[in-house]
Amino acid sequence: MNPVHIADPQDPRVAPYLDIRERDLAGRQGRFVAEGKVVLNVLFSARRFAAESVLVLESRLPGLAATLALAPANMPVYVASGPVMDAIAGFHIHRGVLAIGRKRAPQAPEELLDELPERALVVVLVGIANHDNVGAIFRNAAAFGAAAVILDASSCDPLYRKAIRVSVGAVLKIPFAVADDADGLADAMARRGFELYGLSPRGKADLRDVERRGRAALWFGAEGEGLPEKLLARLNTVRIAMAGGFDSLNVAAASAIALHQLAELEKSAG
Repeated sequence: MNPVHIADPQDPRVAPYLDIRERDLAGRQGRFVAEGKVVLNVLFSARRFAAESVLVLESRLPGLAATLALAPANMPVYVASGPVMDAIAGFHIHRGVLAIGRKRAPQAPEELLDELPERALVVVLVGIANHDNVGAIFRNAAAFGAAAVILDASSCDPLYRKAIRVSVGAVLKIPFAVADDADGLADAMARRGFELYGLSPRGKADLRDVERRGRAALWFGAEGEGLPEKLLARLNTVRIAMAGGFDSLNVAAASAIALHQLAELEKSAG
């Protein structure tokens, strides 16, 4: 590793890091920003996405030796002082660790489904536009062994910087795809033998009574609106039992409970 010291915020070598928050909104032409040591560990070890470069606060460099040892051999490592790094990013980078990754070519949901193992557990997100929720759901999916996440086109980009950060890198590890049409996705999953479970406060069955028999998909909708009625009509609707007077959880919390339950069923079946 031969760190390159950056003294000028306008140095063209660090141009992809300029004005991070503004470019979160405008897009990065096929790139994404990863931040923090834990996330970089996943980026470099999972190798699902190519890492183009790293920008590190000079005081953090010694503690990143093990992380950077996982990176591609020829990847540039840029080092800057605190004021220079903040000027590049456009705000204070208190973690002091950033990387630029390159997005993969989109994978069709059907192609991803065909690659999954026989008893795969998949998470499906419909209309979830909150980056914190998407990131947290990916984290839960990784924690409880989900094989993939599929989002509909109205959900937010999981490679948005905040979603990656909240997921602690799980977005960079778990395969995901985007479906143009939720109904078409349900058809595709049913043809491939998936049991389709839709989480809803009005679900017909208690989550604890679900009997997982093979491939399963947990469907989650946006908070408040939930899954569309037309879609719920074709799913096995399940609910999480709660104390009287309260009917719902944050969607990320609900995903943790549901994923844990189906993961436990898989353990008992094995």
